[in-house]
Amino acid sequence: MSLHSERAVQLFKEGKNCSQAVFAAFAPELGLDEETALMVSAGLGGGVGRMREVCGAVCGSAMAVGLKCPELDKAGVYEKVRLIADEIKKNHPSIICRELLGLSEPEGSFVPEKRTEGYYKKRPCVQMVEDAAKAVDKILFAKEG
Repeated sequence: MSLHSERAVQLFKEGKNCSQAVFAAFAPELGLDEETALMVSAGLGGGVGRMREVCGAVCGSAMAVGLKCPELDKAGVYEKVRLIADEIKKNHPSIICRELLGLSEPEGSFVPEKRTEGYYKKRPCVQMVEDAAKAVDKILFAKEG
């Protein structure tokens, strides 16, 4: 694990959502304080607003690209985001939240499940958060994690 992936996992286990965990782990390097990073990324957890679309860890990673690489045009940003997603896909069958969770449809409730030991055992979320942070390290910071 890298310092960023460790911090991302820690934030997730403290109750932050997947997007918050990844994005806030990089806050200092992106010129943000952690509190602001947590607020900005709050709505992207659970596959964006718990709609179970693109995994929040991937969304948090994509947000980091814009702040880390302001000199890039749209095509350059999209390329970096895809490189990060490709890196994540090396260890996961999908970057779609509901597919990762084995759901056919989004869950009806907007209320997240309680974080228990069973929660962590049945979900790939901790590993997604860790792997997303490692992918950001590799692609944006040229660090293997």
